[in-house]
Amino acid sequence: MKSVYLEQTGKIYIKDIEQKSCGEGEALIKVKSAGICGSDLGAFRGANPLVKYPTVIGHEIAGEVILVDKNDRGIEIGDHVVLDPYIYCGHCYPCSLGKTNCCESLMVLGVQTEGGMMEYRNHPTKLLYKVSKSLDWQVVPVIEPLCIALHSLKQSEAKAGEHIVVIGAGPIGLLIAMAAIHYGIAPILVDILEDRLSFARKLGIQYTINSNEKDAVKEIAVITKNRMAECVIEASGSNAAIPRTLDFVSYAGRIVYTGWPKSPVEFPTSIITKKELTVRGSRTSNAEFPEAIRLIENNILDVRPLITRVVPFEELPGIFPLVNDNPMNFIKVIGMF
Repeated sequence: MKSVYLEQTGKIYIKDIEQKSCGEGEALIKVKSAGICGSDLGAFRGANPLVKYPTVIGHEIAGEVILVDKNDRGIEIGDHVVLDPYIYCGHCYPCSLGKTNCCESLMVLGVQTEGGMMEYRNHPTKLLYKVSKSLDWQVVPVIEPLCIALHSLKQSEAKAGEHIVVIGAGPIGLLIAMAAIHYGIAPILVDILEDRLSFARKLGIQYTINSNEKDAVKEIAVITKNRMAECVIEASGSNAAIPRTLDFVSYAGRIVYTGWPKSPVEFPTSIITKKELTVRGSRTSNAEFPEAIRLIENNILDVRPLITRVVPFEELPGIFPLVNDNPMNFIKVIGMF
């Protein structure tokens, strides 16, 4: 079968690989669509030390079940599904707490283990979620990044009526802001790219701040009537942005770090003590798939505007260098199989 094969940094192409059989507790999926994620681009340019080369890339995967082993999830042949790409052990301490996203030996498709950009992919049935057959295949892969956004929002414990600063107007930041609006939370989106912020305003995100052009602290103070934001989510992974969370958050506020910085970051922990802040990490997702599916299936969140380009499966290798060299021109690229 054909796959999108990442042989080494910067070397990606279509390659025929052997199709694996459906094992115990697994289903065989005919892949229909796949999204390109920032972590896929990181693997392509060699910026993710966790990636094992060579590998098949991709973890935002949707498809149709064509073979299934016995399961207790009601997964049947012909079902349309989205893959939960985070394979956990189920035995370590975090797993025993139900925090499988923090599994000590977590395996992510396309990172520590083979990804899903291939014609057929076997996957544990416990990590498959059924979606409506009326849902366009182009949209289904966006369910996975929405799960990440929803998990970040959950970690923030943001409540209706509060303000939440979201740093980074990439796919995750935009999805966090869109979800926040749905739940009655007022997002304040901060970025340095005016084109992204302009796009965000078209999505209905009222408060946007270009921190290269305006004093973000002063702008947030005006919006929040000097309280500052009860919650801040850092979704860019920018080393420069991470310390700014301490400036943007209110006293007794909450900060969530979702983005992955490129190198260690130093910032004054005295501010955490002074403001008595709650600081949390947010890694991948944990039980958010049903909520994400509901929001997209019912068109509560219209994610279609985030899809910048749709390309045939065979063109995916060629789109990687294009997106890598022009990241600001793309939000979400979907490959159709």
